[in-house]
Amino acid sequence: MSGRQSDEMNRLTLLGSQGTQYPTSYAPEVLETFDNKHPYRDYFVKFNCPEFTSLCPITGQPDFATVYISYIPDAKMVESKSLKLYLFSFRNHGDFHEDCMNIIMNDLIKLMDPRYIEVWGKFTPRGGISIDPYCNYGRPGTKYERMAEQRLLQHDLYPEKVDNR
Repeated sequence: MSGRQSDEMNRLTLLGSQGTQYPTSYAPEVLETFDNKHPYRDYFVKFNCPEFTSLCPITGQPDFATVYISYIPDAKMVESKSLKLYLFSFRNHGDFHEDCMNIIMNDLIKLMDPRYIEVWGKFTPRGGISIDPYCNYGRPGTKYERMAEQRLLQHDLYPEKVDNR
């Protein structure tokens, strides 16, 4: 069946809301899901967030990144506006780059229980160096666990040229 029925979307409170409240601190509770209408098929969903910001936990200076989130859904999918607000909630969050990417992945695993997920942050240089943490997860005991291992082993096998972002 194509199209969504209103009863399939009644849990979504943020999409279409004119009174959006932007979180000022880390807020995983804003994340919302909807049902995957194609759970019988493996397919990727990819989000690109070119305006991610967080704070250095030591200096309080802002860090900027493009965050890539790719996942193979099972029964649940993350709603994009709630994801935008969630990622925005890192704006005043002080954590290292590697921690931010793992926190995002862990929260999305808890929310959706996807078959597979990867999160990659490509941070702009500060002090002459950029940090690009990559993490992934495949559901244990399945082909997705093996897929996660293979993708991790081959991650950045052919690194990009330095582009100074």
